[in-house]
Amino acid sequence: MKILTVALDDRSYPIYIGEKLLSDESLLTRHIKSKQVVIVSNEIVAPLYLQTVQQHLSAYEVASVILPDGEQYKTLESLNRIFDTLLANKFSRNTTLIALGGGVIGDMGGFAAACYQRGIAFIQIPTTLLAQVDSSVGGKTGVNHPLGKNMIGAFYQPQAVIIDVDVLATLDDRQFVAGLSEVIKYGLIRDIDFFCWLEDNMDKLLARDKDALIYAIEYSCKTKADVVAEDEHEGGVRATLNLGHTFGHAIETGMGYGRYLHGEAVAIGTCLAADLSMRKGSLTAVDVVRIITLFKRSHLPVTSPTGLSSSQFIDLMSVDKKNVDGNIRVILLESIGKATLPIAIDRLSLIQTLENL
Repeated sequence: MKILTVALDDRSYPIYIGEKLLSDESLLTRHIKSKQVVIVSNEIVAPLYLQTVQQHLSAYEVASVILPDGEQYKTLESLNRIFDTLLANKFSRNTTLIALGGGVIGDMGGFAAACYQRGIAFIQIPTTLLAQVDSSVGGKTGVNHPLGKNMIGAFYQPQAVIIDVDVLATLDDRQFVAGLSEVIKYGLIRDIDFFCWLEDNMDKLLARDKDALIYAIEYSCKTKADVVAEDEHEGGVRATLNLGHTFGHAIETGMGYGRYLHGEAVAIGTCLAADLSMRKGSLTAVDVVRIITLFKRSHLPVTSPTGLSSSQFIDLMSVDKKNVDGNIRVILLESIGKATLPIAIDRLSLIQTLENL
């Protein structure tokens, strides 16, 4: 088992990465400080893993909330179902919430924990590759709004993140591949050597080779943990983790939540950001082809959806947390392995990129 630490002084917490971790009772219970536990999961994950988690909690008062699966259910209405269960069971502020699922469950569970009685403890048990390498780490929680993705939420850190790579065996191919988008991101923004490793080992990852997966997950979590420790509330370098996300969130919102998986939208968004970086004079055409080629090899989409006009796309991009004073700001690449902080982009350049891919 690998153990990493997100170093945030008295709010530091461990990330456990390994095999058969869901079967380790002590790993979970050491982070539960009270007798009341609520497990939040969804209709896909609960039949697979809820019983495994519950069997470790026989000494606790346990309730569960099973939500529908999908980005379209990442709403205030779903959030209220969690609060309904907590209140109906008269759970106190000493309760621990366990988020058992992918990024949607982790984000909603964490936000519910941040809000209920002004804050209860929670534990992340991510069950998708995307959640394991990205959304479960760093304390970003929230829900979507019809006008913008993740626009309602809070920074709220978990007590621990438990990443069992064995759960990826039950993950369908589309969800698995979507997670590779965020893995590729880390190589693009921080480390060309890791990007080269991904080029050399993508076939192993697609085959779900255990050693390759553990290495990629550990590297991704280590990178994110380091960034979060430096900039917890995204005032600086943490914004680079959003490479491709301004474009990607516009796709998710504009096409309807759930039409594109988050990782699919981010893959397209990252290719658009690479094209825009070339237009701004940092990346070469060869760099852009290299980036797009790796996404294609990962079986991820790389072209803008036909259902959005450039004007609609730009309007959607204007609703983004990185924007300042009405200016659309995006993360670009100075080179493969180095990202910029958010910079304002003119409308003409955006239109040229959107019409090129």
